[in-house]
Amino acid sequence: MAANILLVEDEPAIQELIAFNLTQAGHHVLRASTAEAALTLVRNALPDLVLLDWMLPGASGVDIAKRLRSDERTKHIPIIMLTARSDEQDKITGLESGADDYITKPFSPRELLARIKAVLRRRAPQMTDDAVEVQGLRLDPITHRVSGNGGTIDLGPTEFRLLHFFMTHPERVHSRSQLLDQVWGDHVFVEERTVDVHIRRLRSSLETTGHDALIQTVRGTGYRFSTQQ
Repeated sequence: MAANILLVEDEPAIQELIAFNLTQAGHHVLRASTAEAALTLVRNALPDLVLLDWMLPGASGVDIAKRLRSDERTKHIPIIMLTARSDEQDKITGLESGADDYITKPFSPRELLARIKAVLRRRAPQMTDDAVEVQGLRLDPITHRVSGNGGTIDLGPTEFRLLHFFMTHPERVHSRSQLLDQVWGDHVFVEERTVDVHIRRLRSSLETTGHDALIQTVRGTGYRFSTQQ
């Protein structure tokens, strides 16, 4: 599945090569050459993943990673550190700063894409193309089809994204604001009660196969996708 990837790299030739390969793989790429530019882009809209060069003019990639991890709004963004440093201590420093993975230059485009897919599967499974199934309810991001116990379930685009997020983050309670950020995007300004409307639509669509009970209301907090009653 296409992801919005922020590429923070100050070497123009390397930035161009990486951006080209990411675009060819179907991802949308935002580019920054400095820490300041990167943080400005993140303030405007959260990316799905950050590719972060260690050596940058001004603040380093390690500094940026620490700032992203210390902010409640950005602390869950997956980060892959790009660097020419290959010493074990450097890798430890990069990972301890908050990076999810560490890739040493030079690297092949195939390796980078594989690392991106692995990190997204681990940290943001709703961004992958993997089909997911829970108690006979199956969602396939590639075909954009949902079925329940063999029957087809028709969902609108927002309900599809909402169900995909729920199914890839089971047993966790999500507030309305968290769902807005994750499903609608934190740059979209809509009322929190909009979530309730789409939850009702989603439950209604799932009633035909008896899966509506999987989406539970947690009073005073938000919603949870759970097989536990």
